[in-house]
Amino acid sequence: MKRKVVLLACGSFNPITHMHLRMFETARDHLTKTKKCGVIHGGIISPVNDKYEKKGLVAGFHRVAMVKAAVGSSDWINVDSWEVEQPGWTVTRRVIEHFQETHDPSRQNLQFKLLCGADLLESFAVPNLWDEEDIEVILKDFGLVVMTRAGSNPQQFIDQSPQLTRLKDFIDIIDEPPHAISATLIREYLKSGKSVKYLIPDTVIDYIKQNQLYT
Repeated sequence: MKRKVVLLACGSFNPITHMHLRMFETARDHLTKTKKCGVIHGGIISPVNDKYEKKGLVAGFHRVAMVKAAVGSSDWINVDSWEVEQPGWTVTRRVIEHFQETHDPSRQNLQFKLLCGADLLESFAVPNLWDEEDIEVILKDFGLVVMTRAGSNPQQFIDQSPQLTRLKDFIDIIDEPPHAISATLIREYLKSGKSVKYLIPDTVIDYIKQNQLYT
């Protein structure tokens, strides 16, 4: 019997956009239709720790609150603040292992899969950014679900990497990119006073205004 699957997305979510949310829905539809895994049991969004020190990153409690507001209407996607609450930045492998150990340490019932965009997959090739052993564990022990984006070719990237070619059976590519709405674009709009209506959830817009973020 196939284990139930939990989709886990790690990232800045600075702020969360409709694209992030659609990524979950698209992935669930794809995996359910292709029957490549068990039933999708849930989705978790894990915002990165402040110590990641990415330029323009607002405080973690704000990003958690925005995600919580955004997923309020979802019956299967949730936010978890564990990563934000750690004393320092946690590597992605350890984040996935934490959720697996917390929800099903025996690994008999649930399987966590890392849900990401093609940019994360391509970052595997950046020198000194990823530990090769971590990539091996993430793919073999958990699995990767990759959403394509405009101008990306995940399959070609995999074919050019000996390690990823060897582990390609643990990678699901979904060739149905969401609309090109990036958090970077949202921040630029907010700083210049442009409207972000329909680009991010109204609840997130309200939170940003109330807390005067990205101004």
